[in-house]
Amino acid sequence: MSPTDPSGTPADPREPDPAGVGDHGPDASPRLFSRGSFLESSRIAEVLRAETTGGLLLIVGAAIAIIWANTSFAGSYESIRDFKPISEPVELLGFSLHLDLSLGKWAADGLLAIFFFVVGLELKREFVAGDLRDPRRAALPMAAAVGGMVAPALIFVAWNLGSNGGLAGWAIPTATDIAFAVAILAVISTHLPSGLRTFLLTLAVVDDLLAITIIAVFYTEELDLLFLGLGLVPIAIFALLVQKRISSGFLLLPLALVAWVLVHESGVHATVAGVLLGFTVPVLRRDHAEGPGLAEHLEHLVRPISAGVAVPIFAFFAAGVTVGGFSGLVDSLKDPVALGIVSGLLIGKTVGITGSTWLLAKFTKAELDDELAWIDVIGMAMLAGIGFTVSLLIGELAFGSSSERDEHVKVGVLVGSLTAALLASVILRARNRVYRRITVEEERDSDLDGIPDVFQTGDHDPATPPA
Repeated sequence: MSPTDPSGTPADPREPDPAGVGDHGPDASPRLFSRGSFLESSRIAEVLRAETTGGLLLIVGAAIAIIWANTSFAGSYESIRDFKPISEPVELLGFSLHLDLSLGKWAADGLLAIFFFVVGLELKREFVAGDLRDPRRAALPMAAAVGGMVAPALIFVAWNLGSNGGLAGWAIPTATDIAFAVAILAVISTHLPSGLRTFLLTLAVVDDLLAITIIAVFYTEELDLLFLGLGLVPIAIFALLVQKRISSGFLLLPLALVAWVLVHESGVHATVAGVLLGFTVPVLRRDHAEGPGLAEHLEHLVRPISAGVAVPIFAFFAAGVTVGGFSGLVDSLKDPVALGIVSGLLIGKTVGITGSTWLLAKFTKAELDDELAWIDVIGMAMLAGIGFTVSLLIGELAFGSSSERDEHVKVGVLVGSLTAALLASVILRARNRVYRRITVEEERDSDLDGIPDVFQTGDHDPATPPA
């Protein structure tokens, strides 16, 4: 028989498990990294497939920039990056709008706002209908995200105490780049089970929430309350329209653009506008209507643009650092800022995520899900040490674009992220036989009804008939 809810009605395997105990029943010990509902697992798999493509394009864009910046044609790369399509501030209605940005700044301030709009949609979805709505299921990724940000920040601070202005970059090693991470998983052909996939994406979502909070609070130097107040007006109108399920691009896009300009002029980083707009979009369908909710609909439209265009172009303009050969690389890594970033991404992320997960298990008496081991947690923690996109963004905000310290930041982020990717690949690849066995079990559908047996029956017996 299918599992039932307290009223005796057969539970729908497509819906989230309200107890958060996966396959193990309400009387069993709580499990870490247990699989969620069929709908949640399917959605996570779809999101990660999209992020894989974006991650591969991100890596290609960054690789082109690094190679180009270290050839005799480096000057042409810098000329393109520093070119200003608008050479003077724009005068409008008596206000001077500082839109005279270089292409590199347009990528960081403008294109990444699209990326953070998707982050806002994803956050809203997780808090309303995903794992983060249930405190028991949310505890693990939230604890891991906090630990994975605190430990790298402390390590960075330890390296830069007393250094000349280095502490401004304390948040650089705290970020996780989900697109880069899943691209690495695709390259090494690792079959992560659904519990680990869900943890990785939810961890990255919480990480993005903390990152945008840090950017808004700690990297806003001057705040213009007038422009900030004006910026809330188009955001409020945008919210009113989407709450009425109006999705016309002719209405929403101009409002989003005006909101971006005004938030940019307020001194708050313009990507915050993207997150705020994403937060306003409703997740649930109105009156049990058929089809996806508006947040899911917009995410399907915008995510390909974010993953396939915005983030790779930002990576192209942000990653182009002239290293100057092996000696230049060594000189850059002598800077406490670069050392703090590398050790923060490699050691801080691993210790912070693994340690917070272990503490959660210790205090809640939870156990790892079947067939998983602590080495899997360490591998995932190392994978989260890939902190590319947001780390580079925070580095620019902390030290200024194209400054000497910013160049050292890029070296630190690249070395730390690539080393984390390599070490995580070794660990996760070594466990791939176990992952493949779990994945085969999760995909088995004996009755060919489109729902894998483990999600339909609530146990590990695929012969159990459906309701």
